[in-house]
Amino acid sequence: MNRSTKALLMTVCLAGSAAVIPTLVEAGVSVDINVAPPPPEVEVVPAARPGYVWAPGFWEWRGGQHVWVAGRWMGERRGYRWEPDVWVQRGPRWHHEPGHWVR
Repeated sequence: MNRSTKALLMTVCLAGSAAVIPTLVEAGVSVDINVAPPPPEVEVVPAARPGYVWAPGFWEWRGGQHVWVAGRWMGERRGYRWEPDVWVQRGPRWHHEPGHWVR
C-alpha cells in the first residue's frame, strides 16, 4: 500500500469515527416498565450550599425492582435549572425520564 493510499484510508477512518462518536455519546437508555414506582421517599433537604443545586432523590429501575437513589448536591450551571428525574405513565406502562439541565 503506497503512502497516499494510507493517508486516504486514515482520513476516511477518522471521518467515519467522527460521525459515529457523537451518536454513541448522545445515546441514552430508555426504561419502560409495567410496575408503577412507589411514592417518593421523604428526604430532608440540607441547607442551601452556594454554587450547588439540590437534585432530589428518585426511584431507579434496577435488577427488576425499584431502588431509591438518594438526593444529592450537584455543581451549579449558570443559566440552567435542574429538572429532576420523573416517572411518567404512558398507558399501562411507566417511562423513566432522567434528570437533566434545562436552559
